[in-house]
Amino acid sequence: MKRIAVGSVALAAGLWLSPAGASAQDTGLAALHAWVRIGGRTCMADHFHDGTGSGPTRAHAQAAAVRAWQDFTAWEYGGRWGSFYSAISRSVRCSGSRGSVSCSVSARPCRR
Repeated sequence: MKRIAVGSVALAAGLWLSPAGASAQDTGLAALHAWVRIGGRTCMADHFHDGTGSGPTRAHAQAAAVRAWQDFTAWEYGGRWGSFYSAISRSVRCSGSRGSVSCSVSARPCRR
């Protein structure tokens, strides 16, 4: 019972605190962060998400890291926030050599 009450309070608080323009696709958790408008997008003002991945080549590892970033961001905030390529302040770092490459990505989520 406690979990339901806490969840209801958090959801109500998230809806009440939602910045103008929140959509039904947003989870409400996006409202926990400040937003800014940049180039026709609504972006997190200073909150970054990260993703990591590995693979036999840099391309595979980077794709896995981007997928991890997108999957978690869309799960947490809703699908409209989950495009790494719409995000700002993107960075990609990879290490290793062919056969075993690891990458990490970081970016501030945006939605259109």
